[in-house]
Amino acid sequence: AFTSDHGWDLKDPANIERLKPIVADLKDQGIRVSLFMDPDPESIEGAREVGADRIELYTEPYAEAYKDGTVGPAFKAYADAAQKARDLDLGINAGHDLNLDNLGEFITIPGILEVSIGHALISDALFMGLENAVKAYLEILAKS
Repeated sequence: AFTSDHGWDLKDPANIERLKPIVADLKDQGIRVSLFMDPDPESIEGAREVGADRIELYTEPYAEAYKDGTVGPAFKAYADAAQKARDLDLGINAGHDLNLDNLGEFITIPGILEVSIGHALISDALFMGLENAVKAYLEILAKS
């Protein structure tokens, strides 16, 4: 994808074969590999197959559901995906449209190791100042 509007489709064998040598080369160089993934347990199985160390769950659908007040089914999909990753001994990162409003609930999903929050943090910093914005995010993360 040219932008981050979904994760890797690792149900497609061609994508698995395409990524295997790339992931192997990165790991041979001592680089930890995390693949951007949709919350699809079957596709997450492919992340283990290509040799990834972690996945990064693409969280825009969660953020949209949170904003719309329909987060229950989306939250369950992410929790199930995270469980699948844990079952496969994959680390779990998450990111895309996480913010001060929706982050607290999302990180109650067991096993989340890292979150990517660049855009929201900088947007909040415009109003709160960078130091205060960072502190606000750290307070939410400390509660998990």
